[in-house]
Amino acid sequence: MATELKERYSDAELAEFKALIKGKIEKAQEQLAIYQNAYKNDGNNGTDDTSPTFKAFEEGSETMSKEANSQLAIRQEKFIRDLKNALTRIENKTYGICRVTGKLIAKERLKLVPHATLSIEAKNMQK
Repeated sequence: MATELKERYSDAELAEFKALIKGKIEKAQEQLAIYQNAYKNDGNNGTDDTSPTFKAFEEGSETMSKEANSQLAIRQEKFIRDLKNALTRIENKTYGICRVTGKLIAKERLKLVPHATLSIEAKNMQK
């Protein structure tokens, strides 16, 4: 019996990926909440009575920290959106198919990067 190339992942395999992705979304949303709380938090530590130099330093540091947390939150939101798009591809049974080559993306790659839309071959062609 000749081994034929698979055109898509089986429903059982898609269900495995779906569970993996849902777990990643849950963790990502928890992390997002931490980032959002960090940059939304006023965090007034009562430095009103300390030296003006220290207060200016702390406010500068706080601004940098808020910006960093804001950037992390933006990245996390994009990651969650990419994962949710992967769930849509699972529902459409197009998950794991490279959008450039049309071949199946390696299962190992999808386990590491479950929102991948490119095979390693296509990724290397971009370089």
